[in-house]
Amino acid sequence: MNKQRDRFRPVNPMLGVQPRLGPFPAEHILPWSVIGFAAYLLCQVFLNLGWLWTGVIAAWGISTWWILTGDKPWRFLSRFTRTPYWVRGYCTYHSILQTHRSHRHESKVRHKNRSHRAAAGQARSHRR
Repeated sequence: MNKQRDRFRPVNPMLGVQPRLGPFPAEHILPWSVIGFAAYLLCQVFLNLGWLWTGVIAAWGISTWWILTGDKPWRFLSRFTRTPYWVRGYCTYHSILQTHRSHRHESKVRHKNRSHRAAAGQARSHRR
């Protein structure tokens, strides 16, 4: 009996199962509540219709959402995600270390050029 028990491990049968509230998938609760609230606003607040029309429009919206998305809402909703815009870019590779060293060298050269230009500009202004 112990050998048989060691060979088989108990597994939770709920692993990998989609969460549900009765027959309804749990991931539909939020969209259905938004649809129900929108039906309430439309029928009761804006159009002053009765509760029967509010229920009919809410049921219509909820059933439409359930038909479109079903148990796998990603199959329908993934159509509306924007695809990335890929562009092929061409640029030469520069090592970070060499770029840092060359940047230091360029900044020293720029500083020398600025001071040289400033001195030349002052000399020109004195000539005029």
